[in-house]
Amino acid sequence: MKTIRKMAAMLLLGSLAYSASAVNCCHGVTPERLASTRAKVWAKWVKDWQKSDQLDAFHMTPIADGAKSSWVLPDSMEANAVMDFYSGVKGDRPAEGYPFFLYLHGSGPRDQEWSTGLALAQRFDDAPSAYLIPRIPNEGKYYRWWHRSKQWAWEHMLRRILTDPNIDASRIYWFGISEGGYGSQRLASFYADYLAAAGPMAGGEPLRNAPAENLGHTPLSLITGDQDYMFYRNILTPRTGERLDSLERLYPGEYQHRVMLEEGHGHPVTYGMTTPWLKQFSREAQPKHFRWENFEMHDRKRNAFYNLEVLSEPISEDLIARVDTTEQAEDPAKVLWPRRDYEFRVKDNVVQLTVRDVEYIITERDPHYGIELNNTRRYTEAAHGAVRVYLSEELVDLTKPVSVYVNGHLVALRKPRVSKKAMRQACECFGDPMRLFPAAIVAEW
Repeated sequence: MKTIRKMAAMLLLGSLAYSASAVNCCHGVTPERLASTRAKVWAKWVKDWQKSDQLDAFHMTPIADGAKSSWVLPDSMEANAVMDFYSGVKGDRPAEGYPFFLYLHGSGPRDQEWSTGLALAQRFDDAPSAYLIPRIPNEGKYYRWWHRSKQWAWEHMLRRILTDPNIDASRIYWFGISEGGYGSQRLASFYADYLAAAGPMAGGEPLRNAPAENLGHTPLSLITGDQDYMFYRNILTPRTGERLDSLERLYPGEYQHRVMLEEGHGHPVTYGMTTPWLKQFSREAQPKHFRWENFEMHDRKRNAFYNLEVLSEPISEDLIARVDTTEQAEDPAKVLWPRRDYEFRVKDNVVQLTVRDVEYIITERDPHYGIELNNTRRYTEAAHGAVRVYLSEELVDLTKPVSVYVNGHLVALRKPRVSKKAMRQACECFGDPMRLFPAAIVAEW
């Protein structure tokens, strides 16, 4: 992890000095040229991205100045959607760049909530830091931070952050309050591979909306009042904690979390506890083990996570038939929700992928709002699929053959080819200086 952070920092500073001594020989790019080739590929990516980027930039002035900008979101995703935002910094720029905080406000009148976010950001004890504080584009049914239109904004924002030498790519944090708590919990699970940590407050999503499995290397702080009864927040929050406790027992050291009901509090909680906790963590961009439940958020899935890129993800015909049948059932508790779950593990040049289809069975709903309170899951081995497995010297010895197994079956065995093409593919896929993978192997089954 330390090597990855060093590489990212040097790339962002335009340095070609990062040592590639971990690689003894490579096809396509020699060990001596690997570092400079990486830097050149990244520099071209940054140049091309910045040339095509037509949206307003972040401000690097003090956040207290209240500098405003705006982005126009795609009309095909949300009509008349303009996302105004405050941006700025607190404190002096660290040598490696500012830690970056995205703050998502609650669902009250948007101008009031937006200005409250600006005031809170100035009070939180997290300097030096950079902030982006957006205002929801539209109220009413569009008052959700996880809609497709906002996903477009966040992915654009991530590209902007990761190409900005003023921002530390290893320290990106998302958090929010109330509706922003719900949003940041969903988004943390969806974009976990980009985040160092996340901090929803006064929220509490049903687990199907924000699978805890995806947070194996993204520490989560979730604080809700013990008397916050609306929408079952005081019930759903500890259920996330219970799931993370279970995962931490199963995978020791991977699922760091602080999930708590603050005693004597209703909807407002002690907001100032969150960012100091988040700021202690740095991103692990290339873990040797992770879980990924590839779930839909507003009818859209991600196509990549950490070092996996999905090339084909067919759901079995039997599962589709069951879903088609149960979706028409009168009892919504019987609806099954198909997804795919990936578990990646690499050790001694052996990649083990466990790939399963996931069926959700809702076992308990709130009778008034229809909120999903509990569920069970059924896993079935995925019969078919294809992924691109990106590799680096952090994950394997690139001088030796790599074996890739899917559900216990060998599907690929070859020496990785290190090339500019793989680095360019990684740029297109992730846009991330901490994931400039020099090699990749396609696994199809």
